[in-house]
Amino acid sequence: MARYVAGRLLQAAIAVFGVLTIVFVVMRFSGDPTLLLVPEGASQEYVDALRVELGFDRPVVVQYVDYLGDLLRLDFGVSVVQRIPAFDIVAARIPYTVLLAAGALFVAIGVGIPVGIAMAIRRGGWLERALAGVVLTGQSMPTFLSGILLILVFGVVLGWLPTSGAGDLDTLVLPSVALGALSMATFARMARIAIVDELGKDYVRAARARGLSLAGIVGRHVLRNAAIPVVTVAALEIGNLLAGAVIVETVFAWPGIGQLAIQSIQSRDFLVVQVIVLLISFVYVATSLLADVAYGMLDPRIRLAR
Repeated sequence: MARYVAGRLLQAAIAVFGVLTIVFVVMRFSGDPTLLLVPEGASQEYVDALRVELGFDRPVVVQYVDYLGDLLRLDFGVSVVQRIPAFDIVAARIPYTVLLAAGALFVAIGVGIPVGIAMAIRRGGWLERALAGVVLTGQSMPTFLSGILLILVFGVVLGWLPTSGAGDLDTLVLPSVALGALSMATFARMARIAIVDELGKDYVRAARARGLSLAGIVGRHVLRNAAIPVVTVAALEIGNLLAGAVIVETVFAWPGIGQLAIQSIQSRDFLVVQVIVLLISFVYVATSLLADVAYGMLDPRIRLAR
């Protein structure tokens, strides 16, 4: 197991290095970064002075080495707009986005997995057709549209829940549902496919022949064997939830990194945007690594395979 984890850690390190390099290349070769940082109408003298201050006047190789060194020291630069460290600005918003992503993941797993199990066990019946409509709605509706509809129905018409801002737990309900609807549909589809595939295997037929109930077989054996594709979806969906939070946080005025990304782009605070991109990329890599380790725990044949 240790050898398996070590190999996955090496792959994760290579992926992180690739992300850092891509961010550097995009920032340097998409144009002069200084022009993105200065306000409109700035004089050429101000632009030149800022270019020297940020080190963009040096050779690209020197900039790349300094860039990696600064990241190792967790030095992400200073916000041009607020004149404080860019990482501190993002760090203040992270708890809100983590809370929103956790709520959305709770909705996705808490609803999606039971729906997928019910659709697999009752396939071909009226229950599957009814639940398939719920899954199709969650999969086909854009996040911004579902958010607006939730605000209109539960916030404006019924007045049950607040429509914006972050405060008590009731402010988390609508954005969590809006953000988790698509992931819920994905979990439901993957759970149904995996369970249906397992139900057709010989060990299930043998267990049924011995008189075991279908619910008992699913609970004791099928769910664990069907967990690997679901774990894969979970690892990918965590990153997708962070990326999708940009839209949801804007719709619900939720003060997370998604809303901060939009504000920073509009104000051309390029260093803050860079921190957000790096953060989301690292989350993708970390969740993929955790999924790889979980594979080995769920199925020992994976870590023993060459």
